[in-house]
Amino acid sequence: MFGVTILGNNSALPAHDRHPTSQLVTLNDQLFLIDCGEGTQMQLSRYRIRRSKINHIFISHLHGDHYFGLPGLLTSFGLMNREQDLHIHAPAPLKQILELQFSAGDTRLPYTIHFHPLGDEGIIAETERFAVECFRVFHRIDCWGFIIREKKKPRKIVIEKANQWEIPASFFEQLKNGLDFVTPDGRVIGNGQVTIASTPPKSYAFCADTLFKESIAEKVHRVSLLYHETTYLKEAEERAFSRHHSTTEQAAAIARLANAGSLLIGHFSSKYELLDDFLSETSAAFPNTQLAQEGVTYLV
Repeated sequence: MFGVTILGNNSALPAHDRHPTSQLVTLNDQLFLIDCGEGTQMQLSRYRIRRSKINHIFISHLHGDHYFGLPGLLTSFGLMNREQDLHIHAPAPLKQILELQFSAGDTRLPYTIHFHPLGDEGIIAETERFAVECFRVFHRIDCWGFIIREKKKPRKIVIEKANQWEIPASFFEQLKNGLDFVTPDGRVIGNGQVTIASTPPKSYAFCADTLFKESIAEKVHRVSLLYHETTYLKEAEERAFSRHHSTTEQAAAIARLANAGSLLIGHFSSKYELLDDFLSETSAAFPNTQLAQEGVTYLV
């Protein structure tokens, strides 16, 4: 399963029973936390998420509504006797902030934190099953977006056809990787004759707080699901520009230019109690749009 659970969908101020930004991405047995605003660990408990499964945390930037929940979460990990290593990918100054807080409280964690400062665009975490990239966005301070990609799945073997050509099971792994089979008498059995393509790999892009810039669309080109902030409705475009944020129509424009599969919008300003207009304005320009609602998991 590849899905995104919204823990917080509001902007700077908690309001209207909405929390600051935080998301949990599930990719099979992997859990990734993206941003950690105030109340994140309460939301993890509320939605019965196994926090012990979180091994990678990604922080987009150092405005408080995106990371103020992190010190408490890390401390709670320790109180719960976590032992496995934790990887934090974030702007470099966060390391000093955390060290100062832990030092002031004489906090000693029973697990190891590996801090990875964000500095260059590109892959920042990778296994044989997934890769995570970071890319710059355009906010008042250093700010990053993230893309989580499934690795390309191996081809599926059509057993009946493989048996028909008397291909031994010992060669099946090579077939999955796209290799042709050569019979003992030199005949070449094309891979496409005995395998079919698996489901194409999917991808999720998280665009953090940002001004509207068309160049972002190039960085998230053809992702399966795109999350883009919509702090303001279209009537507040000037305010969005002055505060380095985006509007509904601007998020839709990025999704359209990127040829994204679908669009998820969030980071709503506290000046809006109701969110219906966010969905109507965005979907008018990009129909395959959903509101990021807390507690809801959106499939990639």
